[in-house]
Amino acid sequence: MGVFTYENQVTSPVPPSRFFKAFVLDSDHLLPKILKHGIKEVNVEILEGNGGPGTIKKITFHEGSHLKFLKHRTDGLDKENFTYNYSVVEGGPLSETLEKVSYETKLVASPDGGTIYKISSKYYTKDNTEIKEEQIKAEEEKTAGVFKAVEGYLLANPDAYN
Repeated sequence: MGVFTYENQVTSPVPPSRFFKAFVLDSDHLLPKILKHGIKEVNVEILEGNGGPGTIKKITFHEGSHLKFLKHRTDGLDKENFTYNYSVVEGGPLSETLEKVSYETKLVASPDGGTIYKISSKYYTKDNTEIKEEQIKAEEEKTAGVFKAVEGYLLANPDAYN
């Protein structure tokens, strides 16, 4: 198995505590509401666990999405330090070449009171298969897009998640 790591940062004017509540702690409810751009329905089902480490969720996308589903496992969650680690273990970006993708995320306060979203993604390939940098960048852009969608919701709804 080969491992390819990609690191990225995205900033937001929204404070980390508020962003963490929306983006991580309430994502099962918020993301289906805000990710409907061209997608008729997004369902989140907890298959195993209670939301903490070891929890496995199945996210099903309906009409309008290029994805059918993905299974997402929570690997770590620290509410005090705003860290969240998870892996996509089935569906989604996985293909004949990818075994899993693991994400280590941390939201830190920026000097202006906003958030710096730091993410380290590890792409685990099957049989030491090479992965194209364009494929990794495309997946990272989708993740940043979800972050920006949450930011847009929070800016439009200043009383939400305080």
